[in-house]
Amino acid sequence: MSETADPVLPETDHSIRVFAGECTSIYDSDGREEHRGHVTVVVKPDNTVLVHDADGYQPVAWLTRADSVTCARDRGFSVTARSGEETLRVVGHSEDGYASYPATEAGVPVGSCPDCGRSLVRASGAVSCLGCGNRYGLPAGASIRSEHCECGLPRLRAERGLPFDICMDRECESLDAAVREEFDRAWDCPECGDDLRILRRGGLIAGCDSYPDCETGFSIPAGTVVGTCGCGLPLFETPTGRRCLDATCEASELPGT
Repeated sequence: MSETADPVLPETDHSIRVFAGECTSIYDSDGREEHRGHVTVVVKPDNTVLVHDADGYQPVAWLTRADSVTCARDRGFSVTARSGEETLRVVGHSEDGYASYPATEAGVPVGSCPDCGRSLVRASGAVSCLGCGNRYGLPAGASIRSEHCECGLPRLRAERGLPFDICMDRECESLDAAVREEFDRAWDCPECGDDLRILRRGGLIAGCDSYPDCETGFSIPAGTVVGTCGCGLPLFETPTGRRCLDATCEASELPGT
């Protein structure tokens, strides 16, 4: 029988590979640990390798988020995972089964996809469709609303000076545009007195209109404006407490501000 080898798992591989059979697992790092038995080997999309036997929930051997994983099948199977000085090698003596299953990150259900009708779930700062794979990044601190946009997607609420209810698809409704409409030129630069413009530079910022002559700029926090700081800039109520638009400002901590 000729060997058929799978290459190193690419980052775009979203399948879980499952091998079952009589295997020897060898873990090498500071020491060497070896186990043999009828086990199930799971290779996850993030290159985590788990070797499970019949006892308990904890694997007998594992390597989390390995730098590389190589899988081969020939008279059984073998899996080799490496991460720095750690190596986990699993050698199959007999193969009871092999399968590859599609996998996604599990998240909190938030509705149905208007494109395919499958479930939308929220996980890791985004909402994804379990069917067609559409993915919508969420602003920091955003909450999902029960209302829906005309496009069929749920709306979200993000606080950037005011609460903004917008579609989660930024190509449908833009948080940047909503914040810009409310606050562009609303505040003065504390250094030169020119207008602060609402811009995106990695994140939303209020940056001086005189740039590059004046390089003053402030990241807009997740929260609502509740007043004016002692320095003259807006004061925000955020999930961690009140703070000035200027995160380094201490005037917002003074009594009466």
